[in-house]
Amino acid sequence: MRTVFADTAYWIAVFRPADPWAAVARGARERLGRVRLLTVNEVLVEFLAGLSAGGPLVRSRAAMFARRLLDHPQVTVAPQTREGLLTGLDLYERRRDKNYSLTDCIAMNTMRKTSVTEVLTSDRRFEQEGFRVLMRQRPGLH
Repeated sequence: MRTVFADTAYWIAVFRPADPWAAVARGARERLGRVRLLTVNEVLVEFLAGLSAGGPLVRSRAAMFARRLLDHPQVTVAPQTREGLLTGLDLYERRRDKNYSLTDCIAMNTMRKTSVTEVLTSDRRFEQEGFRVLMRQRPGLH
């Protein structure tokens, strides 16, 4: 079964139906058909941090969403490791001319390590590293 990486922008768009990228995320996912989704713990940390100011109800729902992802049979969440952190930090340091986050670097390294080339995200930084971004259409444009 084909594997596609799922980045923070995708998870937030799926979680928040009113998100400007929600329809684009759903469409991109539907076009893929049956696939396994890969993400990393750091993306879940970023997802939860991005929703942390939403108040108690949003925080509770976001935590439940993250827990469901961790147990979902079609989602693999790669664990945080010291090696992953260090190789992510190496890429972060080598790409001084880019504005990649450390999470981006860890995700990109995980994708390379697992030979995944497609990513559910709207983040064009992944294209700079040769990956295929699947959420390309800008919100509000049809």
